[in-house]
Amino acid sequence: QVQLVESGGGLVQPGGSLRLSCAASGFTFSLYAMNWYRQAPGKERELVATITSVGGGRNYADSVKGRFTISRDNAKNTVYLQMNSLKPEDTAVYYCKTRFGYRDYWGQGTQVTVSS
Repeated sequence: QVQLVESGGGLVQPGGSLRLSCAASGFTFSLYAMNWYRQAPGKERELVATITSVGGGRNYADSVKGRFTISRDNAKNTVYLQMNSLKPEDTAVYYCKTRFGYRDYWGQGTQVTVSS
């Protein structure tokens, strides 16, 4: 079955960096775009970044442009989110997601907390 497993979250000080990973299994990873979303307490889930199947196209939310970088390693079936210059407002649960067969598949999420 399809599985998406995020890791790499944690507590970091403002200005710090984290790299999130999402390991995928149960489908042909290289064929599908991948997304990172986040959800802060009391807020709706929002799209953070998207990468196309072969990695040539990337899109970012305005709030993270220039600070976050999405990438993928199709040989490892893994998508990454490098987060630099983190701000308290980046605090959220981060999820990876893919879509195929008219269905969305989500990971369980990883908590990122930016605080001094």
